[in-house]
Amino acid sequence: MSKVWFITGASKGFGREWTEAALERGDSVAATARKPETLDDLTEKYRDTFLPLQLDVDDRDADFAAVKAAHEKFGRLDVVINNAGYGHFGTIEELSEQDVRAQLETNLFGALWITQAALPFLREQGSGHVINVSSIGGITAFPGIGAYHMSKWALEALGQSLSQEVAGFGIKVTTIEPGGFSTDWAGPSAKHSDELDAYAPLREARQKQQSGAKRGTPEATRGPILRIVDSENPPLRIFFGETPLATATKDYESRLATWNEWQPVSLEAQGE
Repeated sequence: MSKVWFITGASKGFGREWTEAALERGDSVAATARKPETLDDLTEKYRDTFLPLQLDVDDRDADFAAVKAAHEKFGRLDVVINNAGYGHFGTIEELSEQDVRAQLETNLFGALWITQAALPFLREQGSGHVINVSSIGGITAFPGIGAYHMSKWALEALGQSLSQEVAGFGIKVTTIEPGGFSTDWAGPSAKHSDELDAYAPLREARQKQQSGAKRGTPEATRGPILRIVDSENPPLRIFFGETPLATATKDYESRLATWNEWQPVSLEAQGE
C-alpha cells in the first residue's frame, strides 16, 4: 500500500531527497518549506500526490493548520518526519538569549508542535510512524555548537518518551542521528553568535580537526529512509553515516568508566 508522508524542511537536504524518494515510488507527500516556490517543480510533476505547504515550524498554530490540511487532502497520515532545523554556532559564553531561544523554537518546539498536531490522527487510525531527525550531536557534544546540542539532546528525550507513550496505539517512533553530510547545515542555513576573541584558538583548532573529514551524500539516504518506514519493527534510533558509531562508542565507554569509578561516591550519596 502507498503511504502518506508529512515532511518538514523539504526544500533541500534530507527533506528534499526523502520527498522525491517517496513521490517517485508512488507515495503521497505533504511537504513544508518556508519558501514553497522551491517545491514548484514537484508540484508540477506530482499534481495529485503532492501538497506543498508554506510553513515556519516556529509557529505553533501554523503547524497544527498544516498537519490538518495534509490530513484533509489525503485522508490519513502514515509517516511524519520532523526534519526542519538548523545549526547555531557559538560557544556557551557567546550565546545570547535570542540565539538559544530561536534554536530551541525551531529544532525542538517545531518538532513538538508537529508531533502533537499529528498524534490525534495517528491514534484514531491506529497506526503511524513519527521520525525525528536528530544528529550524532544528539548523544554527544562538541565545542562551539552548544545551543544546537541542547536542542538535539532534548529531541532525543522527546522521541524516547513518545515511543513508550504511543506504542499501545500502534504508532512507531524513530530518531535518525546523522553524522557529517554534504548539506548546507554549516553554510547558508547556519546562524552565528557574535564572537569573542578569547575563543579564537578553540575555533581554529576545531576547524583544523574537521578539515578533510569524510561526509555522506544526502542522495544516498533515500534507500535507507524507505527501508525504515517500510519496516515492521523500525529502530528507535539509527545512525546515518560511517563515523557516528565510533564516536558514540568512545563517548559511552568513557561515561561508563567514569560512572563505575565514582560508584562508591554514588552509593554514599544514597545514605542508609
